[in-house]
Amino acid sequence: MKPLAYRMRPRDLDEVVGQQHLVGPHKIIRRMVEAHRLSSMILYGPPGIGKTSIASAIAGSTKYAFRQLNAATDGQKELAQVAAEGKMSGTVILLLDEIHRLNKVKQDFLLPLLESGQVILVGATTENPYLAISPAIRSRCQIFELKTLSEADVLTAVNRALTDEERGLGKYHAKLTEEAGKFLAEKGNGDLRSTLNSLELAVLSTKQELANDGKDTEAFTIGLEEMADSLQMKAQNFDKDGDGHYDLVSAFQKSIRGSDTDAALHYLARLIESGDLISICRRLTVIAYEDIGLANPPACERTALAVQSAQQLGLPEARIPLANAVIELCLSPKSNSAMAAVDQALTDVREANIGQIPDNLKDAHYQGAAKLGHGTGYIYPHDYPGDWVPQQYLPNKLVGKQYFQPKGESKYEGAFKKQYELLHQMQADGLKRARKAEKKD
Repeated sequence: MKPLAYRMRPRDLDEVVGQQHLVGPHKIIRRMVEAHRLSSMILYGPPGIGKTSIASAIAGSTKYAFRQLNAATDGQKELAQVAAEGKMSGTVILLLDEIHRLNKVKQDFLLPLLESGQVILVGATTENPYLAISPAIRSRCQIFELKTLSEADVLTAVNRALTDEERGLGKYHAKLTEEAGKFLAEKGNGDLRSTLNSLELAVLSTKQELANDGKDTEAFTIGLEEMADSLQMKAQNFDKDGDGHYDLVSAFQKSIRGSDTDAALHYLARLIESGDLISICRRLTVIAYEDIGLANPPACERTALAVQSAQQLGLPEARIPLANAVIELCLSPKSNSAMAAVDQALTDVREANIGQIPDNLKDAHYQGAAKLGHGTGYIYPHDYPGDWVPQQYLPNKLVGKQYFQPKGESKYEGAFKKQYELLHQMQADGLKRARKAEKKD
């Protein structure tokens, strides 16, 4: 029997889970199908989020033949078979997985087929097509980015599979508790293919275990512990909305903030083991900019790149870029001066301790602005040496206010501190001279 994820592939666009920005009412792919104006396309995004499903749904909605090949493993012979079928039937939809690995020989064979419309190509890739796919192919295709599936999207597909008696698991009359459903959805990290196949394993193994114990399996419920045991995943850290989850994430951040590499790696491992990739990526991004910040801006950039890589890879491979980021953040100099600065500014704004925007900074592009004094007297810094000139930017009520308190303990923040203090002093001196000149006039 084919895997559940294969059996539950959408037969038309209405069965596609998620990706409503592409297949929802009045959206581009649905409009193409409804208008019978299909064109070749490239779908890119993380694994298991619907690239094959959309290609299958397009074929089902249009009644065209649907074939699937892999650019890395299938050769010109297989492409020729698809081409022959397209010539006989008029059009065939070809889903080409890993299209970024298409070599020049296969590409040259494919291009005239795309030009003639004999083959409608749906290329699937986890790589950025603007970087990884040849311009010749790209120029003949629409490019669509697929989004990571939400937990609600995944649970919709899970519930559909549980109740579908023809293609799914409906004949087993299995149900999931709310906790088991959430655990399954989280464990899959948005990879619907993996989630559905894991669901099938859980249902079949639980049913078999109940039968071995002599229990009635006409209808049964799978709880969190049964789900975790079936999938060989630990459930003790799966408490996404409870105290356990927040305690773990808190310990993770505080260990990095405190530069304890071993503790941070320990808590990272616990988060990885719980399958909570979303929380890891979100928290690491926060840590980079909150706790390291201006002390080491390149580390923040590398963390953002590591998070992006982890999201594309999915677990278990995601652990590798995540570990790189955690170790670097632990060993990096720390500073929260940027966060402290914006929080202080927010405090003033929320307490209405702000005053009016100076007239010279107000929008002056519309007719009548000059009569109101808006924009008049504004000095254009690029007209001056060094592209700088003293000029009041803060409201009168806040002149002289210093939100940013740089620590200057790293080479980066030390440079920022020196520049900030120099500009602040030059600004203060310049405004003082300007006021004296005004009084003389």
